[in-house]
Amino acid sequence: MTKQLELLRPGQIAAEMARCPRVWLPLGTIEYHSHHLPVGLDGLQAHGLCLDAAEIAGGLVYPPLWWGTGGGHGAYPWTVMMPDTSALIALLWQTLTRLQAFEVRQVILFTGHFADEQLEMIAGLASDWNAQSSALGVLAFGVNGNATSPLPPDHAGRFETTLLAAYQPQTLDMSLLPPANPGEAGEDPFGPQRHATSHSLHGIFGADPRGYIPQDAPALRQSMAVWLAEQAGAVPAAKA
Repeated sequence: MTKQLELLRPGQIAAEMARCPRVWLPLGTIEYHSHHLPVGLDGLQAHGLCLDAAEIAGGLVYPPLWWGTGGGHGAYPWTVMMPDTSALIALLWQTLTRLQAFEVRQVILFTGHFADEQLEMIAGLASDWNAQSSALGVLAFGVNGNATSPLPPDHAGRFETTLLAAYQPQTLDMSLLPPANPGEAGEDPFGPQRHATSHSLHGIFGADPRGYIPQDAPALRQSMAVWLAEQAGAVPAAKA
């Protein structure tokens, strides 16, 4: 049976919740990730990893919520960012409220968009929710949180290019990246110069994706999925 909650009938959802009352809730954005990657990368990688983690640790995966905030590049092409967190918190709070009513006992908020503002939002939301001492517990993580990842996290660089390739390889087109500019050698890969449209790696913050090795994708996917599944820990059984 699929782990995608939106594809299941109510009875199927209830049966899985009786076995493991856990819901994985992926968050992403519609956001520019240079020429070679799709704008939905954040949600795609978060959803894929949640599906993998659910296969390992149990539970069902909610459809991605395609909204986020922060990062300092809201004016980039085909990027839609919320100006603050208020609407996002209201949406997520209502989602948690309804999931609690269905006797879900754990929700993992997992964001593929890991701007500081986004990470602070989900951490604060989890803390505020858990302070109620309700039957539903909330955990919050970002895709950048795996300290043992084979590749360090980045934005549209080698890490995100490789991870997305593990789930949606047909969405990559590495030929669209321009050749390297010799004058860019040795620069800070997270420096402000990457915001310049004249830069060969415009909008890419992290390791040069032109070093992407397709064979690295399965190992990165496995490392990330196992790490995420481990974060969930144990969840109490649902009430009879």
